[in-house]
Amino acid sequence: MSGQPQTRQRKGYGGLSGDSDNGESVHEIVPVRSASGSDSRSAVSEPRGYGSGRPVPQRFSRSRYTESTRFALIVASILFILALAFRFYKINHPDQVVFDEVHFGKFAAYYIKREYYFDVHPPLAKMLLGAAGWFVGFDGDFEFATIGDSYSVHHVPYVGIRSLGAFLGSLTVPIVFAIMKESGYPTAIAAFSSLLVLLDNAHVAQTRLILLDAALVFFMALSLLAYIKFRKLRYREYTPRWWAWMFATGTFLACTLGCKMVGLFTFLTIGTAVIVDLWQLLDIKKGLSMDQFWRHFAARALGLILWPAIIYLSFFWIHFKVLKYSGTGDSFMSPQFQETLAGNELLLNSQEIRYYDTVTIKHKDTKVFLHSHIDKYPLRYDDGRISSQGQQVTGYPHNDTNNHWQIIPTKALPATGRGRLVRHGDQVQLLHVKTQTFLLTHDVASPLMPTNQEFTTYEPDETNSRYAETLFTIDVLEALDGEPWKSKSGHFRLTHVQTKVHLWTHAKPLPDWAYKQQEINGNKAVQDRSTTWFVENIITDEPDDESKNQTVVVEQKPVKHRNFFKKFFELQMLMLSHNAGLTASHPYASNPINWPFLMHGISFWTENDKKEQIYLIGNVASWWLCTLAISVLIGIFAADALARRRAVDPIPDDIRHRLINNAGFFVTAWAFHYFPFYLMNRQLFLHHYLPAHLASALVAGAVLNFIVTESIEFPISYATASAPTTRHPRTHTDIGSKAWTFVLSYALLLLGVYLYIAPLTYGAPSLDGDQVNRRRLLSSWTLHFQAKDHETNIPGAERTRLQKQLAQPNKDPAEPREGPRLWTDTADNRAWDAYHAKNARQKEISELPVKQEAELAKLRVETGKAGKKTLNAAEKFRKA
Repeated sequence: MSGQPQTRQRKGYGGLSGDSDNGESVHEIVPVRSASGSDSRSAVSEPRGYGSGRPVPQRFSRSRYTESTRFALIVASILFILALAFRFYKINHPDQVVFDEVHFGKFAAYYIKREYYFDVHPPLAKMLLGAAGWFVGFDGDFEFATIGDSYSVHHVPYVGIRSLGAFLGSLTVPIVFAIMKESGYPTAIAAFSSLLVLLDNAHVAQTRLILLDAALVFFMALSLLAYIKFRKLRYREYTPRWWAWMFATGTFLACTLGCKMVGLFTFLTIGTAVIVDLWQLLDIKKGLSMDQFWRHFAARALGLILWPAIIYLSFFWIHFKVLKYSGTGDSFMSPQFQETLAGNELLLNSQEIRYYDTVTIKHKDTKVFLHSHIDKYPLRYDDGRISSQGQQVTGYPHNDTNNHWQIIPTKALPATGRGRLVRHGDQVQLLHVKTQTFLLTHDVASPLMPTNQEFTTYEPDETNSRYAETLFTIDVLEALDGEPWKSKSGHFRLTHVQTKVHLWTHAKPLPDWAYKQQEINGNKAVQDRSTTWFVENIITDEPDDESKNQTVVVEQKPVKHRNFFKKFFELQMLMLSHNAGLTASHPYASNPINWPFLMHGISFWTENDKKEQIYLIGNVASWWLCTLAISVLIGIFAADALARRRAVDPIPDDIRHRLINNAGFFVTAWAFHYFPFYLMNRQLFLHHYLPAHLASALVAGAVLNFIVTESIEFPISYATASAPTTRHPRTHTDIGSKAWTFVLSYALLLLGVYLYIAPLTYGAPSLDGDQVNRRRLLSSWTLHFQAKDHETNIPGAERTRLQKQLAQPNKDPAEPREGPRLWTDTADNRAWDAYHAKNARQKEISELPVKQEAELAKLRVETGKAGKKTLNAAEKFRKA
């Protein structure tokens, strides 16, 4: 018997619990040590998906206790408790609005007040914040107007709202631990990856405020964990647990995308893994027929595409149902959307427009009125082009009689009745009331854009020869043929009949000859959404029965209903366009190339009186190690591929497969959450890297496992009765005591760096200039309240004496104060430098020998009035 392998029954394969799903007995090859001390085993058939297809010797046995389920749960619990402690510590400080709380706190308040708002992010995380605020008794009246506004003064239960993010951030840590354990890594490696997130200053600072990233990272981590659980059940397809984990993956993916649009990157990560999975199933060696393959494809499409889409849509359905009243976001939406909101201005004041009404026309985006005045375009522009010298037509932001235009019909009208209404598709003329000229465009280049047409006005002559050039079509957006044109709600394009260009404006001002007003020109881009205008007011001198109530508030109208999908797609397009339009510069914006190396942070909050600040920056011991781990793993892949080209196998097949399938999955997650930012032209900040940093922490654990041991945990997928045995024996990872020593030692390093930077994370305690300088680990960090270079060399006692001296008024203006500047504000520094330089010069003059009369006179001339008083005092002293 010594030369034969023995078999015994064992339930399940791996997983955090180590138990199989349904309690089926699974055969496992267990080697028996022979008399000579060598292992003996037989090679048996391998089910699809397991291993590389060749026998591998048994690896080292692991410590039963440290890898037991009980010990893993204890470690995960300790990590969770520590995460709670670090994230809830001083969560009430500061009791002021911090950074983007000015936005997301305000959005949470809108949910409580049920007022519609617009934001570039999907609503889930903000709805959660609103629910948290409602739960702790927030009434939504606080405006979150500016950074630094006091919560305590206005009695805002901000701690309860902040606690949501802190709790989700704390839960993320044991989720990272579970991801690593479910992937087959030892407890020490799982704890190591978790510590890289737990003791990261950036994760802590971002998750303990009223922000969206805590929910985003939480659901992203859950998505990765759920997909790994689903993947481990690939041999138990179509079982209840298989379906449950697939739908759980889809749910968490939808939640990730529901927090921020960057959740799409998590979709790409899981989607890539699913495509690889389907590609493997398509292999004929797997033994699946095409019907079976399409069944797998349909199941994944249902659970990972259709189901997440339904969940994602449900967030917006709730969003629209809750926000039922008119609010700050009305103006972003179409008139049809706005009329679904109770109390909206369009419901109150939108009126049908009739021919011969005098109206003011306003641009939807830039909010300027269509305007004209008697001044003419110059004959020649600065670039040498020639104009028509016609009457200027411009965009003007203020109410003015030069904004009045009368709508002139081009067809016969009845004397009374609804036949006098202006309707969608009608051709009209626009008469400028003040100058009695008609709006016109023609084939002449506009002042600022040679590719667009000039707009001017035309005073008709006896022959009315330019009548055709004054004809425009009223193209009401989303209107049916013959639908009446309305003020306020009737957003429209004014299309020139002859040339088909649209009336358009842009923010760039015209030169002084047009009083810096906006240019109006003819845009040839048919689908450009910025060519949208609306009638702001109908000007009526003596309203009759038909026109009454056109310019005054009328009775409340019933709220209109609109198809949910129309509202959804309108909002989605606006979110995407406005997100891409966030291109304005910001002092703390940074490029993606800087993020892995922590070259720049973000100033969240400062308190000048107490010299306190919150500065978002990561733990360098965590971020730099994660970046190094990614580089090492890519180097391992490259070196192994190069060696295999020369028929050298430096890495055993089972370890290589684990690196590719698992660590490769983590690297894919990191890449999808990082590299797309290089394609974006919008504002970018360090906190955009937090999901990628979590993925890099998983990579760091995988690389550490590869370094400290040559063994793997095998198998980690759950087996079935149809695949009871494997050609490979069951193996366990034994990382040894040295690995535990490294993990604990590095945990101490992480803790030390974390605590050192903690005053910048929590905003307390306050730091003096020297202490701030010492925490400025990189010169690119822009911290507040820094001490100047020469000031850092002053001993503490001397610094105190100088501070007291500067705090006292100077009795003699001619007497210079000694010592370097101690202010940290830039303006104060400049003032002190000038004052100190002047006093130093005056002191130098007053100490000159009396006999140097000539030199003294010369210096008096150089110093001028600033030194006159001191020089006169010196002369009086000499004569005395």
